[in-house]
Amino acid sequence: MSTTTPKITPEIVAEHGLSADEYQRVLAIMGREPNINELGIFSVMWSEHCSYKSSKKWLKTLPTKAPWVICGPGENAGIIDIGDNDAVIFKMESHNHPSYIEPYQGAATGVGGIMRDVFTMGARPIANVNALRFGSPDHPKTRHLMHGVVEGIGGYGNCMGVPTVAGEVEFHKSYDGNILVNAMCVGLAPADNIFYSAAAGVGKPVVYVGSKTGRDGIHGATMASAEFTEDSEEKRPTVQVGDPFTEKLLLEACLELMATDAIVAIQDMGAAGLTSSSFEMASKGGVGIDMNLDNVPQREENMTPYEMMLSESQERMLMVLHPGKEELARKIFEKWELDFAIIGELTDTGRMRLFHKGEQVADLPIDPLAEASPEYDRPWKPTPKRAALPAADVPAPADAMAALLTLVSSPNGCSKRWVWEQYDHMVMGDTTGLGRPGGDAAMVRIHGKKKALAITSDVTPRYVFADPVEGGKQAVAETYRNITATGAKPLAITDNMNFGNPQRPEIMGQFVGAVQGIGEACIALDYPVISGNVSLYNETNGQGILPTPTIGGVGLIDDVSQAVGMGFVAANESIVLIGATTGHLGCSQYLADVLGREDGPAPSVDLKLERKHGDFVRSQILGGAVTACHDLSDGGLAVAVAEMAMKSGLGAMIENLSAGAPLHGWLFGEDQARYLLTTQNADTLLAAAKAAGVVATKLGVVQGSDLTIQGVGTISVAKLKTAHEGWMPDYMAHPDFED
Repeated sequence: MSTTTPKITPEIVAEHGLSADEYQRVLAIMGREPNINELGIFSVMWSEHCSYKSSKKWLKTLPTKAPWVICGPGENAGIIDIGDNDAVIFKMESHNHPSYIEPYQGAATGVGGIMRDVFTMGARPIANVNALRFGSPDHPKTRHLMHGVVEGIGGYGNCMGVPTVAGEVEFHKSYDGNILVNAMCVGLAPADNIFYSAAAGVGKPVVYVGSKTGRDGIHGATMASAEFTEDSEEKRPTVQVGDPFTEKLLLEACLELMATDAIVAIQDMGAAGLTSSSFEMASKGGVGIDMNLDNVPQREENMTPYEMMLSESQERMLMVLHPGKEELARKIFEKWELDFAIIGELTDTGRMRLFHKGEQVADLPIDPLAEASPEYDRPWKPTPKRAALPAADVPAPADAMAALLTLVSSPNGCSKRWVWEQYDHMVMGDTTGLGRPGGDAAMVRIHGKKKALAITSDVTPRYVFADPVEGGKQAVAETYRNITATGAKPLAITDNMNFGNPQRPEIMGQFVGAVQGIGEACIALDYPVISGNVSLYNETNGQGILPTPTIGGVGLIDDVSQAVGMGFVAANESIVLIGATTGHLGCSQYLADVLGREDGPAPSVDLKLERKHGDFVRSQILGGAVTACHDLSDGGLAVAVAEMAMKSGLGAMIENLSAGAPLHGWLFGEDQARYLLTTQNADTLLAAAKAAGVVATKLGVVQGSDLTIQGVGTISVAKLKTAHEGWMPDYMAHPDFED
């Protein structure tokens, strides 16, 4: 063992993010003091980002199984079966901290990393989704961060030739110091040719492919497991640099090799790079690895073992090959102008032994790092319930149509076209006309077949902050509604749990409550969690973000010709509301954008009703009774009608105003489990709803080019759309903005 590494001091241990107790555990596992290489490996493997040490106790409670689930959490991504030997592989991950420090590269490498998680399992990526949260529009950094993030996502995804089809963009002051960049990728693979990461077979070669290793991204996983402070800008060296053109080559090379029988196991090098990939593969397979770091392709001179093991350079993979297949693989990767190097072999020792320049520079037991990392049951406090806020106690607007105009043109209610027009959402040719960005869910055909996937992401952080359990339920339920509104059946979710410092009991309480709500919703809706990611310590100087458990959902429609969009289709069609309205205004967009308030409780979520209404709406769509459908969410009924009108340019007359709630509650309340439908035969649809025990109300009719609400007012759809489309381009074109 080399003795040239520095002596380990308490200061060095602390710099590596390990607590004194954790270091004592390291000493117990090692039976001696680690050297700097070994300490660095423990540091990244036991970081929050890699080990989930504060969250795994609770994540284990989530439902992960269903007859259509091939693989749940624990692999690079989750897998569902959609028939015809087609498997859909998807996952969502965060790149929050890097994107705040270096927005273009942080977002770009987040997209690249999530695509590798998918294609390392044998899937060709067919769709990307991104959920973005930025600080207040008035914050001096917001334009710069948004510009860089959007450009990074578009630059990487567009170069890869993968459409970016859905997502979210929201603003709130809690994200001023910690933006959120959550990237999701959906891929398609043959169900009988899926690749996993468990290494097997003593003596088999361990092979490195892709880009060379540099010094970028060292301690990126550790940085993502700590709060920001005033010196965050100094962390730029820990942000990785991406190259989508190389990743495109890597994708094609991997898929070409996967068409042979050469691969035993494969793992992408994501967070913690060569360390996490090698340890996870060996641990899952119950084997050891001897690795010669001299053979690692390097793009910088005099790299140390520490730097090579902890680098998070992008576009790299680690694989185990069947002996005798090395030259076949080498020829494929060299054809695609990528590095290929045999850097080690599997052993029966259960240990990771690293060699460099003729010396052994690390000797570590694998399972204690990969499996026996700390698991904390952190103290937590439940979020106190807020007092009720009856709609009658909330001031009504002086002019309800002016309030509607405010809601559709606010930073959070406006069109996000400025963002998604920078993404190529039509590349590959399978994004359907009804499923382009701006609707409830994207729709992407399975190439050459009738069936299509419906894909969405959603969460309402203000609900989760007010009531983590109800907010967690609502995030799942809204993706369920988004998918159902197209006619597709929701099948499974991925989650991205973005929270503050888990060592604060109130923050840990938010996490625990949200997991509880998500789990309850997934069970009730038969909509399991198959993959996910946790991002904690999203705080700056002790100020945490709103709790943001982003949910990515995927559903299936067997015949895409049966799908519907959210825009009105034709004049004289009836507009029908599914679900009851009580006028819930607590935590509503009306409170926030019209009254400048964020008080009141979150709306309650009746999961049995969500399931019942979802099944009814889906049956009516697939039965041909529905011409358009839109779920109700932010801004309530009035905003939903306006969005359906703006999507089509057609107007509406709303006549049947409910007597069960104050007018402004009826217009802008955010009661859950509701949909707006249009139909050519309202009587038949209403009769079907009555037979199914579903509350349904005919509200009015599609007509003209104005939106009229009887007794309230009239506004032209063109005026609404101009305001709706205008806020974001105007904001980003501000003369004071210099990128």
